[in-house]
Amino acid sequence: MAGMVYLIGAGPGDPGLLTLKAKECLERSEVVIYDRLVSPEIMAFVPNHVERIYVGKEAHHHTLPQTEIETLLVEKALQGLTVSRLKGGDPFVYGRGGEEAEFLVDQGIPFEIVPGISSVIAVPAYAGIPLTHRTLSAGFHVLTGHECLYSSGTPWDAVALSGQTMVILMGMGHLQEIVQKLIDCGRHPETPVAIIQWGTTIKQQVVSGTLENICLLVEEARLQAPAVIVVGDVVRMREKLQWFQPSVEIAQ
Repeated sequence: MAGMVYLIGAGPGDPGLLTLKAKECLERSEVVIYDRLVSPEIMAFVPNHVERIYVGKEAHHHTLPQTEIETLLVEKALQGLTVSRLKGGDPFVYGRGGEEAEFLVDQGIPFEIVPGISSVIAVPAYAGIPLTHRTLSAGFHVLTGHECLYSSGTPWDAVALSGQTMVILMGMGHLQEIVQKLIDCGRHPETPVAIIQWGTTIKQQVVSGTLENICLLVEEARLQAPAVIVVGDVVRMREKLQWFQPSVEIAQ
């Protein structure tokens, strides 16, 4: 009989944001297959006797291809083991959890989804930035850096001119191109922008500026991935609402 596979969201980094259900699943697991952004503090919830398999991915370097990760999940489950597939953020928000769940269904493996708090909402919150605000933004768009540059299905003029907040994940490698595209599509060069590196953790650092100067500020601060990019008037709220300050901030 096949074992159960739990597709678990580990949250954005702060171990206090791991859900109770996620913790319970980790504690009863026999195998944990985990990603790069899962912190040691969260892995500390995994009992010492549990097998741990690292499958983290970075740009241009994948420990295992996605297809092999999916096969590994099935192999372990077919051994009758309880498997936790632990991902940063939420497994169904740019986490390829949908693909893994689909593969498990195709192979007849039972599974459960354990949602996690996504960096989309948690990281701006830890920077004192509300994604919506009654007088500033009625909604928000979530995109990846790749989608910003290469997607043909995104109505960029409409998104850029909507006045709504934009949250861009995995965009640091193409920050200059993203900024220029937003300006070219009509977003004002003085639109506020915040870059939040290692959000919700003790390494959190925030650089705030505008579309016009954010690339220079990021270069001066030497910020790199992982980071969340927030574009829109709500960024101005940070000056009043910032509450989590584990490291130095560079603002302009």
